[in-house]
This record gives sequence, C-alpha cells and structure tokens, in this order.
Amino acid sequence: MSGTSGTSGTYLGMPAFPKAAHDAVRNETLRGNLRHATHTIRDKRAKAVAELADWPELRAAAKAVKDRTLRHLDHYLVRLEQAVTAAGGTVHWAVDAAEANRIVTDLVKATGQTEVVKVKSMATQEIGLNEALEAEGIRAYETDLAELIVQLGHDRPSHILVPAIHRNRGEIRDIFSKEMGGWGRPAPEGLTDAPAELAEAARLHLREKFLRAKVGVSGANFMVAETGTLVVVESEGNGRMCLTLPETLISVVGIEKVVPTWQDLEVFLQLLPRSSTAERMNPYTSTWTGTTDGDGPKTFHLVLLDNGRTDTLADEVGRQALRCIRCSACLNVCPVYERAGGHAYGSVYPGPIGAILTPQLRGTASEVDASLPYASSLCGACYEVCPVAIDIPEVLVHLRERVVEGGEVTRDGVKVTLRPAKGHAAERAAMRAARWALDHPGALRAGQRLASRTRRLHPKRLPGPGRAWTDTRTLPEVPAESFRDWWQRTHGGAR
Repeated sequence: MSGTSGTSGTYLGMPAFPKAAHDAVRNETLRGNLRHATHTIRDKRAKAVAELADWPELRAAAKAVKDRTLRHLDHYLVRLEQAVTAAGGTVHWAVDAAEANRIVTDLVKATGQTEVVKVKSMATQEIGLNEALEAEGIRAYETDLAELIVQLGHDRPSHILVPAIHRNRGEIRDIFSKEMGGWGRPAPEGLTDAPAELAEAARLHLREKFLRAKVGVSGANFMVAETGTLVVVESEGNGRMCLTLPETLISVVGIEKVVPTWQDLEVFLQLLPRSSTAERMNPYTSTWTGTTDGDGPKTFHLVLLDNGRTDTLADEVGRQALRCIRCSACLNVCPVYERAGGHAYGSVYPGPIGAILTPQLRGTASEVDASLPYASSLCGACYEVCPVAIDIPEVLVHLRERVVEGGEVTRDGVKVTLRPAKGHAAERAAMRAARWALDHPGALRAGQRLASRTRRLHPKRLPGPGRAWTDTRTLPEVPAESFRDWWQRTHGGAR
C-alpha cells in the first residue's frame, strides 16, 4: 500500500470529502463495482440476521458490554496486561502512531529478520506500519486476499471488510499478472478472471511466504481481559497461518478492543459474522493466550495502541464510536458510501463509522477531517444495522457542532485551540441569528408576517454563500399565513 502517512493514516494528497466525492461519482466503473458489492453483501446479511429471533437482545447486550467496559477501561486493560504477562507474553503501551511504529520496528529488527507476514489489521493501517517498516528496510507482506490485491496494485483500501471492493475481477487479474512476480512467485501463465483461478494464484504466491516467514504481525478483533486471550476472526485461513507458523508474533491492537470475559465474547461472536460476512460463524476463529512450548510462536508481543482513543473516550457523545467491532455493515447500507467509495474519506476508516471515528482520533483541525462529519445524509440506515447500536447520526451532528464552533481540545496532554473550519462562517452566523430570533417571539412573529406579505418578491435562488445550496435544491415557498397566525385565527388565541 502506498500513499498513507506513517503517523496519522491520512491518505497524503487527498482532498476534503466534497471534492474527492465529486470526482469519485463520475467514475461509472467504480460506482458499478460498489453498487453490486454492497447490495449483495447487505442482502445476504439481512437474511442471516433474520434467522435469529433474539437479534435485538443480542444487540442490546453487546452495547451494554461495550459501554460497561469503556466506563472501566483502565481496570480491564490492567487486568489484560497481567493476564498476558502471566501467560508468557510481553505488553507494550503506545500513546500514538509514532511510538507504536517504533516499538514494532525495534522488535522486528531484534529478530534479525527483514520481512514479516501480516494478518489484515485496521490498526496497523491506521498507524502506517508498513511504511514505517519499509523505511527501516523491512518488507511487510499482506496475506489477506483483498489486502494482497491492494498492496500489489499500489492502491489504498476502500472498505473495512473488503478492502478491494472497488476492483472487479478483470482488474484483479491484470494486477496479479503484472505485479506478483515483483513480490515473489509470479501469477500462472494464461491467468483468467475466474474466481477459483485468482484464489489459486494468490494461494501459491502466499504459501512460500507463510513457510519462510519468522515474524508475524496481526491485530485482533477482541482481547479477553480475564485470560489475556486475543481473538482473530477471518474467512480465508491466512490469519491462522500467520498466527501459528512464525517464531515471533507481534499484535497491534486498539485499547478499545478489550472485553471483560469469555462470556462477553460469546455475544460478539454471534453478532460479528452475521453483520460482516453474513455467515453464522466465521470459518476461522483463532485464539491465543501468551506462548505455549512446542505450539505456535515462541515469543509474543502485544502493543496496546491509544492514538487518540483516550481523547475520544472523554467525549460522552462521541465515545460510542469506540464500541465499533469493524463489521462494516454501516458501509454496505450507506447511500453516500455506495456512490463515493471509500477513498473519498481520506482515511483507513471509510464510510459512516469513519466519518465519526477518524475526526475524533485525528481531530478536526485539517480540512479533510473537518469535512467528514458532513459526509452523510443523516438517513439513519447505519444506526439500524449497527450490531452494537452506535447512533452514528447523533455523533455526526455532535461533530458538526464541534467543527462549526471550534474550541479547545486536549491532545497528548497539550491543550490545542481548534479554529472553526474554513467555509463555515456563514453557517455559524446564520445559526446565531436563528437562535436570537427564537429567543425573541415578538421579533420572530414580525419577521414571519413580513415574509408572508412579501413572498411574491422572494428570489428563486439565494444570493452569496447560499447560492450553492439552491443550485441543487428548490427554495421552499413561504406560506401566505404563518402557523402562529393560523392558530390564533382558528382557535381564537387559545393556548
């Protein structure tokens, strides 16, 4: 993968969402790929979820577990560290991306190895680990099929579950034929775009890497505090290979991924497969607890990643984003994502969850991050399908308020003043004017009557900053009589 920052995960050179989305929707191939894939996945998910009569109860239970864990996160993280250490693992704490990258790089260099195999991991993409390793002469090989496509194509992931969702089979065949030889075993001669042939080409290409690699790097879907167990769920088996064959395993995991007990884990192992891949169970659910003589890696390191999560936790509204279990259900139902694609979000976390998670992890000081809370129609479909009941529209509105108002936030122990985002001055002024009018009933009534009596003189389009709004919308007509006047006339002033 290229183009990601090693410190924040920002896709370097990416414009703000409105510009990126404007360009993306003109790509008919992209829109066709996205439409076909998202509709297929969400239809299958709906059928899988409908099989469980207690789905609402499972959803409520997951929300409760996550909320309880986040309220006492310090307690469960200490408990996790103690359990991992007792099982033979080593725990490292990383306050930000730079520290996490330094820890992992030093651990790999200490083994004397110059290559690692990787399990699909959003956290390592977030911190730009591949680029950090490459800068130190260490090559990271992605082993998930979709991540392999992205890496070989010098591309960026565009979906949480299916990173290469923007590619069709013909494009994948061309990437394999052209690029595989530069990374290892080349693609077979005469490769077609048949799914079985593409999968076999990837299998042959990766097998030599699995058998040769001495260091594996992973993330984790969950961490169980009571036993120090990490859990990875996947569909291909590549994760199982990376987690068991190397001599050294390094797992980089966000601190919010902890759950208190195995009983809590049971809830999520029912929710995640159906919400993500529309399966009753994941084909591969790998769990590991520290190290065991003669079985699996000899050395295990867990890097617990903050990178803005503590700041997010401090926001009583925004913290619910930390419930996310990365199922991607919200992406598959989002009308904005379906048309714009994941790259338009300028982050490794695309779609509705990315629109609320990324601005909290990175702040809203940049143009890209300030635009993300507006990358939504607020239709609410994302909330309806979220297996942990994250009210994404609520957080989006909350973050829009933060963008408009600006203000002071604390990042890495330092207070930073965020300036109101560029282009929102007119909106801020309009909201303040509306607040004043609603606080003064007499002025509001006079304004309504004036607007009604002059309605024939009203323009069809707004002037100045409002022109862009009326370029794509019809300006509502002012009624001949306000509601207040109608009520007084028909009810005689009764309250």
